[in-house]
Amino acid sequence: MQYPVALQLHNFISAPSSPEPNTPLPENTAKVIKITNCRVLRDHRIVEKDAIWIQDGKIIDPHKFFWYQKRLPDVVLDAEGLLVVPGFIEAQINGAFGVDFSVPSDQETYERGLTKVSRGLLKYGTTSYCPTIVSSSAAVYHQVLPLLKPRPGSSDLGASILGAHVEGPFINEARVGAHELKVLQASAKNGFQDFKDVYGFEGDTPEAQRKLSEENLHSVKIITCAPELSGVMESIPDLVKAGITVSVGHSMANTSQAEKAVLQGATFITHLFNAMPQFHHRDPGVIGLLGSRLDLPRPYYGLICDGIHVHPNSVKIAYDSHPEGVILVTDAMSAMGLSPGNYQLGNMDVTKEHDRVVIEGTDTLAGSVITLDACMRNFIQFTSCSLIEALEAVTLHPAVLLGIQESKGVIKPGADADLVFLSDDLYVKRVFVAGEEVDLSAIYV
Repeated sequence: MQYPVALQLHNFISAPSSPEPNTPLPENTAKVIKITNCRVLRDHRIVEKDAIWIQDGKIIDPHKFFWYQKRLPDVVLDAEGLLVVPGFIEAQINGAFGVDFSVPSDQETYERGLTKVSRGLLKYGTTSYCPTIVSSSAAVYHQVLPLLKPRPGSSDLGASILGAHVEGPFINEARVGAHELKVLQASAKNGFQDFKDVYGFEGDTPEAQRKLSEENLHSVKIITCAPELSGVMESIPDLVKAGITVSVGHSMANTSQAEKAVLQGATFITHLFNAMPQFHHRDPGVIGLLGSRLDLPRPYYGLICDGIHVHPNSVKIAYDSHPEGVILVTDAMSAMGLSPGNYQLGNMDVTKEHDRVVIEGTDTLAGSVITLDACMRNFIQFTSCSLIEALEAVTLHPAVLLGIQESKGVIKPGADADLVFLSDDLYVKRVFVAGEEVDLSAIYV
């Protein structure tokens, strides 16, 4: 017996809600995908035996789909009980698979490398990221930033690019890390204007000014800077007003200066514990932001959970102090995914020694070679945190930091259908980008 369409749809949708006649969905002929038999991370909990509906690269509300389109899904996929979570978001990655974002080249070569990384990251569940540029000359920023403007992800292009994370050059030479000393800016005595000049937000001629200002300002998503440098603190409100996330890092700031930076609008700490003074009980410096008074805003903080950059006990101390603020980052560089050997980080020669990278001839760490899914697994091991907390440290938290939580880092109607299917031991099994499933076996890096 053939049942009416409405009754057939009832078998696909559990507990339909009342229609909302004042907000009808427009008719849409795009293919509808239903993913069934999955455990889904929604609203800070894991929903068992759930389903996800996708249309036009977005997650849709099945109840509205039932009431206004009265269609069956075109494709039904069985997740076979896997855990389905939002695509991972990477806020700091310098490169991977032999590609260094800080090394300029001709446009075709640079964009080819960018796509290589964007596709390769999908194998590890990263569906959105901020390509990170280490401290560089103004000429480098002017050349590469126009190529790093946000672009959507797809199964062909790979992970979404959210805009660049420019880590420097307004950082403290006493905490230079693996950055090149000669390109650092010791101050921003002219305030926001100095930032605009270095990154190319403005040019020397009206034509260059329009081109650089529009393209480069749109390209920059995060700026890491040291607030104790002259003029930097005063520039933070202007950077925030321009839509840029300001992060404190590579800094000698004391706790008072760090707290002032947060009050000025800084919302992130770049790779906590690294490139900053060690904790001291009389003045814990930037690390002291973890213990700020409850009436002061506490920023998010990046953690490199490779077991090398930060001791597991230190990771747990940070988590115990401010669990809602953790954002896992790799700070990976071009040697990620490659064999041990000699590589580049900007203009610096670095050496990969198995699971660590150092400036050639030194013991100074120069980024990591870990992947974001491995960081997440380590974070659980180091802290004994809940599964939900670990997942949100690579999804919801970075999305909120970047102000994109309506479209990324969540599974809810209207959000991008960037999805990662995980096994019980949290290894990536399937990936969707903008509603398209990616053939992970066809990605070669």
